[in-house]
Amino acid sequence: MKDPIKVTAAILEKDGRIIIAQRKSKDHLAGKWEFPGGKIEPGETPEECLARELNEEFNITVSVGDFLGSNIHYYDHISIELMAYRTFWVGGEINSTDHKDYKWVTIDELDQFDFAPADRPFVEKLRRGEIEL
Repeated sequence: MKDPIKVTAAILEKDGRIIIAQRKSKDHLAGKWEFPGGKIEPGETPEECLARELNEEFNITVSVGDFLGSNIHYYDHISIELMAYRTFWVGGEINSTDHKDYKWVTIDELDQFDFAPADRPFVEKLRRGEIEL
């Protein structure tokens, strides 16, 4: 199997809530929820990727903080290494361009959403307090 594709995920907290996004109906894993982010482009750092992706997908500016961990997930058609980073809102008003929906949720509300398999380990880390807001 090929090396996993490197993908970033933002753990972006604002006022005690975390932003999550729902994949569009035409996407692989349509309807699943995820922490926003995306594929790292050649020559791009994970931090640069997250800043670019959140600007493209939500029209917001963020700063990227600490690396919170990674996991490799093997889907039928692809494998990815999902790398999560603490991310901070700097400015802008959300205008979602790449998702069906988005929500600001508390850690206790995360269980109410059907997350993509690669994102689930980070949901569990948040729930267990291994990632603090």
